[in-house]
Amino acid sequence: MPCVHQLARTGRAGGSELSNSALKSWYEPRRTAFPWRADPHPYGVLVSEVMLQQTQVSRVVPAYLRFLEQFPTPAALAASPLADVLRAWKGLGYNRRAAALWRAAGVIVAKHGGVVPSNPAELARLPGVGPYTASAVASFAYGAAIPALDTNVRRVVARHRLGTSGAGAAEVLRAATAWIDRADPGGWNAALMDLGREVCRPEPLCAACPLRRGCRFRTAPAEGGRPGRRTAPFEGSMRQLRGRIVDAVREAPSVTVAGVAARWDEPEDRVAAAVAALATEGLVRAGPGGRIRLGN
Repeated sequence: MPCVHQLARTGRAGGSELSNSALKSWYEPRRTAFPWRADPHPYGVLVSEVMLQQTQVSRVVPAYLRFLEQFPTPAALAASPLADVLRAWKGLGYNRRAAALWRAAGVIVAKHGGVVPSNPAELARLPGVGPYTASAVASFAYGAAIPALDTNVRRVVARHRLGTSGAGAAEVLRAATAWIDRADPGGWNAALMDLGREVCRPEPLCAACPLRRGCRFRTAPAEGGRPGRRTAPFEGSMRQLRGRIVDAVREAPSVTVAGVAARWDEPEDRVAAAVAALATEGLVRAGPGGRIRLGN
């Protein structure tokens, strides 16, 4: 039996052209919807991708604009104290991303002359940059013809090309690589991200999909339902407490473990454990008397 990649290269070439044309028409009004799309310079794309990890785009846009005004280049970011970077990150959550981006800027300055690298392998070696982010920066900023497979893109590719929501990662990558629009890979990746987020959701809105005519998922037998992944509650979690601690030291030069514990009615040993973890990551510094300051 021929593999998916062979099928895509032979029998699906015309279908790819038709689907990419429909996808491009659907995406065109969204092409400049966000500042990192309107001006996809490499540093801005890197900042946006780090900010967008597990954060809604509506919160990212104003934070992105403020961040680039304060830290307009990798060199400016690397030269700034981490405490200033953490303060600028306020409202985005997952503060370790800010520290990783700051460290990545240092590597970009030290090893790449202040220029965000274009090679996905070099990008993936930057602190806080995984395979998806490396592919996204290479594609959006440099036009590399590689898929940026986030959750939404994987779902669209698996459904449209393979007729299932449950395809394996390697199979999806082969299908996406065969399908990608090599004339506009960044637009193709961004379009599939939007399509997966807005239309091809876990419960798809097929009537609104520009790719519905060639979609194998629509004509495939119905798949058995699988239980969704259960998300741990945020309220009362260690993640919430960590965020509260960083927010507290953003507001004041320093706070104490006892003060944080009293403010949010938390056991002091739980606060101390959270502080110790944050200190290990470099986000805060723990001093004598249980005093806590921002890192750096």
